[in-house]
Amino acid sequence: MTWTVMAVVAALIIGHAVPQVSQWRNFTWFERWLAILQQHLFERPFWQGMAGVFAGIFLPALALGAVVYWFDGLLRFLLALAVMLYTWGPRDLDLDVNGIINAEGLDAKERAAKALFEEGQRVSLEGPVAVAAVFENALTRWFAVLFWFLLLGPAGALAYRLLYLQVHHKHDMALPDGLQNAASKALTAAHCPPAHFMVLAMAMAAHFDNVMQVWRNWYRNGGLRWDYGFLAAAATASVASELADEAADAEDGPAAAPALLELRDAMSLAWRMLLLWLAILAVFVLAGLVN
Repeated sequence: MTWTVMAVVAALIIGHAVPQVSQWRNFTWFERWLAILQQHLFERPFWQGMAGVFAGIFLPALALGAVVYWFDGLLRFLLALAVMLYTWGPRDLDLDVNGIINAEGLDAKERAAKALFEEGQRVSLEGPVAVAAVFENALTRWFAVLFWFLLLGPAGALAYRLLYLQVHHKHDMALPDGLQNAASKALTAAHCPPAHFMVLAMAMAAHFDNVMQVWRNWYRNGGLRWDYGFLAAAATASVASELADEAADAEDGPAAAPALLELRDAMSLAWRMLLLWLAILAVFVLAGLVN
């Protein structure tokens, strides 16, 4: 656990202090791997489902897990750090949000906001949409990687990133529809546990009552469904509460457009949640050392 937390903290510091590290996150090898499987396996019906997802995603992750198993001490830490740096991001969320806020003119802000939306999604700076985009990116760039890294080690972080890349692939290879549907379901399932822990951290770091009310309503309306739409709803409610508190305390009123204020507060809340996760991890490490 100690090595794990050290690798996480070191990756966070390096990734934020040296944003150029994003240029090293090259997954062309994964595209070549999928192309090989497309040629030899994916044309057969058996491999156009979860079996294909296992072959494409989990075999490379299991290979990494076998390598990590044989390492120990400093070598294991360095490998874990390398995997965290490789699977984190791929871009710095804080820099992307600040780029939107600091851009001059609506057109420039919308161009900068493209970094928060998937290809084909409508880019919008409307308050709830912008907040949802920030927390969707916080989930896919930070919290899901961190969750699966902590749960399954470097292999878990790599498996999540490869699964995300397969679902949101931007290469020209046309994978079978059945395979992509299975991968999409697996990705949604992979997002659900970290999304729940994100909302719990959100309740502890912001407006507890508002967040818990949204969470309870989601359970009443749908129960334990395999989706995480409650994350955007809870984030929107929490940020709106913070803006209302700020407006009540301000004498001259807000000085920026509401959407930009919501972006700022959403990014601040995401950082508080991440720091809370790390603080809880530190408590577990200290408890283990004391024992």
